[in-house]
Amino acid sequence: MKTLVALVTLLAAPVAADVGPLPRADIFVLGEVHDNPLHHATQARIVGQVAPKALVFEMLSSAQAGAAMAVDRTDADAVAAATGWADSGWPDFAMYAPIFAAAPDAMVVGAAVARDDLVAVMQGDTAQVPDALPVPPLTDAQLATLTQEQAEAHCDKLPEEMLPGMVSAQRLRDAAFGGAAVAAFDATGGPVVLITGTGHARTDVGVPAAIRAARPDIVVWSLGQSEGEGDPDAPFDAILTTPVQDRPDPCAAIAN
Repeated sequence: MKTLVALVTLLAAPVAADVGPLPRADIFVLGEVHDNPLHHATQARIVGQVAPKALVFEMLSSAQAGAAMAVDRTDADAVAAATGWADSGWPDFAMYAPIFAAAPDAMVVGAAVARDDLVAVMQGDTAQVPDALPVPPLTDAQLATLTQEQAEAHCDKLPEEMLPGMVSAQRLRDAAFGGAAVAAFDATGGPVVLITGTGHARTDVGVPAAIRAARPDIVVWSLGQSEGEGDPDAPFDAILTTPVQDRPDPCAAIAN
């Protein structure tokens, strides 16, 4: 049963949504659409409420996380420079800076999966990811859903035979992010916040499912943030929806 379901439509500027009182949890998994500033503002607000002992980022490697801890986390320019964010391929650091600043003394953990490991698992090989959790097996319906999501995410241009590999890469990230969050909890005693894409925050097949299966002693709470029409039955502990971000069509540049 969901502890909280809030369908919120936010207007205009990146003002954080109020999800209300937060439950007690050991690990908070905060989803996002990566280039939506409203989602990052809400994440920063929740981080300020939670006061985590550790912040885990999908976007950072272990080396980048260590570099972030060596500078003042309230200095956006310093964190961006230390992590080499401008060359990372992630959206503007200005959207992520308030998250770092909201917990300036927290341990920063990088959970990014190395490209070589992603390629290996996409090709059916075994990837070597430290601390990765086993992910629960998928039902046929869940597999079909994740496969369709991968097809749509790639503008329905991928050959069908590539889709299983893309799902495997998604699940490897779930395993790695979950393992990093659990390791951070064990190291600090929590609470821990994981910053990640909304797909990874799903309670049925994402990071929360992996954590709950491997470590039922750990209490997990997940937030799914999406755009457009919200689904009150989506698999999250809380849901926030915002208007669709004004952005170029990502499929427009892909040849038919």
